[in-house]
Amino acid sequence: MNRLIVLLTAIFLFNITDAQDYTVFSPDGRITLTVNTDEGVKWSVKLDGKQIILPSSFEMELPGGIIPGDNFKLRDHKINMIDRVIRPVIPHKDSRITERYNELTMIFRKDFELHFRAYNDGVAYRIRTTMKDNMLVLKEKSVINFAGNSTGWYPLETSFMSHNERTYIPFSMDTIGEQHLASLPTLVRSNGVNVLITETALENYPGMWLRGAGNNSLISVFPYYPEEEKLMRDRDLRVVSTMDFIAETKGERNFPWRVFLLSDNDAGLIESNLTYLLSDSCRIDSTDWIKPGKVAWDWWNANNIHGVDFRAGLNNETYKYYIDFASENGIEYVILDEGWYQLGDLLEISPGFDIKELCDYAAGKDVGIILWAVWITLEDLLEPALAQFEEWGVKGIKVDFMQRDDQPVVEYYYKIARKAAEHKLLVDFHGSYKPAGLRRTYPNVITREGVKGLEHNKWSRDVTPEHDVTIPFIRMVAGPMDYTPGAMVNLERGNFNPMFTRPASQGTRVHQMALYIVFESPLQMLADNPSNYRREQECTDFIVKIPVTWDETRVIGAAVGDYVIIARRKGDSWYVGVLTDWNPREFELKLDFLDSGEYNAIIFEDGINADRYAADYRRLEKTISASDVLNIKMAPGGGWAAIIEKRK
Repeated sequence: MNRLIVLLTAIFLFNITDAQDYTVFSPDGRITLTVNTDEGVKWSVKLDGKQIILPSSFEMELPGGIIPGDNFKLRDHKINMIDRVIRPVIPHKDSRITERYNELTMIFRKDFELHFRAYNDGVAYRIRTTMKDNMLVLKEKSVINFAGNSTGWYPLETSFMSHNERTYIPFSMDTIGEQHLASLPTLVRSNGVNVLITETALENYPGMWLRGAGNNSLISVFPYYPEEEKLMRDRDLRVVSTMDFIAETKGERNFPWRVFLLSDNDAGLIESNLTYLLSDSCRIDSTDWIKPGKVAWDWWNANNIHGVDFRAGLNNETYKYYIDFASENGIEYVILDEGWYQLGDLLEISPGFDIKELCDYAAGKDVGIILWAVWITLEDLLEPALAQFEEWGVKGIKVDFMQRDDQPVVEYYYKIARKAAEHKLLVDFHGSYKPAGLRRTYPNVITREGVKGLEHNKWSRDVTPEHDVTIPFIRMVAGPMDYTPGAMVNLERGNFNPMFTRPASQGTRVHQMALYIVFESPLQMLADNPSNYRREQECTDFIVKIPVTWDETRVIGAAVGDYVIIARRKGDSWYVGVLTDWNPREFELKLDFLDSGEYNAIIFEDGINADRYAADYRRLEKTISASDVLNIKMAPGGGWAAIIEKRK
């Protein structure tokens, strides 16, 4: 009887429809991934029998030929069924993740394999080569063909030299051509189903980008290996010329996973852990020193502290003020951004600073110091700098301005992650490409930028409430994002103007507060200055109580670019964040996600005049239970946030 069950299960999970078709099903049976080997290798995807991705191809060009290619013969194939529980070192959205997938491995006679996986929330493939010697990869090309008149959100780029801080532009696939370059992740809506395209386990290889290919298709492109580089200022290392290949690498290796997350509702995009599960496992033996937390940040607010008897700026007095604020409010870290060292020499400390004194002062108040550095300056003095940081008692580094993801720069990320771990330092990458697996492999890489965040309000109008309700469905799906929320100066749409040294946010005060629940980052910044937070202590008290890691995440309601309602659990407490775009909205929030018993809810909602004075808010306290329903009313650009704690 048991043998019969195993046989029937295998037939359900994997099927050969004829000599050239291999079909793998997701564990729940909804997704069908079909691989055809008639001419080369083509793959396609259906959800509930509906075609989502039409037969699509990929190939890697080597000096000796193309794989998979038309002439390579399949030697063997096998399937693998996985059902296990993963407990992340740093739980970004869930502390316990059930991983279930079915995998087809196709072994070819010319020293390579193809791996295809079907999860309940998406599919992925990658190439594995088994060659003895090192190899050159001349090109890699994927053509992804979508069903129907596809639409989506496109992070349009101008070149491979980019911070990957983009606005996601709604598009129709027939308007995207070869001239339209995009970084990852990208979201396509094909036949009514969301397809989030990204990659993970990206190591010793360039990142994947996309261009339009016409006829509901996208095509992958990759930055070539740099031949000559030119340093502009102290930070912008630009590629002047390139080699005629994209990677030089080991012949026996796994290449990155190409990931296609599928969801027929928008909420499923945010709830998915697929990009984490497809990443390589942790390579750090001891991880108990990795401490997530909040950070009092200096750069966004231009050190505009006030009401003090010293000159605010780049000096120890100012940062002791930040440390005092952090200590008083249970904030774990203070960052020293640009200005603490003489640009170009990481060990030449700027006048007015004594880093050792600051670290000692912070340690005495149970606060850690994080130091910013330009990436190429850090590379110049990597070993002595990290040793000096450890001796000072620094807890982390913020590495900035890489702006590339060609093969050498991708390897730089791994080098910094590994070296920082040796010195027990957290890493926050800025000027970076999207998360692509490093957060699991080296969990001391606790967050990264690669997102158009609040800093853009210093010089543009790009970071709108609509932007805020778009990026959770696209950029955040790839991993944590250091967006840096927390503005205490909040303006309505018509009154907002960019101000570099006196910045403000677009949208309401409660919109900013709800970002701490909606946006995932285990190192979460408080972007405004301590003087403003002290002036707004009621809001600050709420913000600092919000965790930065989570045990459980549920998306109650969501629509890309319109609104999002997220409930996250930490222990017995729940935290609910709600955001809207520039449209006012009302919702009824059912509390049936709560366990039995009574809870105390602290609620911040938009004030009655928030549409004309965005900083207007109302604080409420209520006793609630799972049978209750809360009414949510948001102003244009508004928000709603609640901390729900179980009564003892």
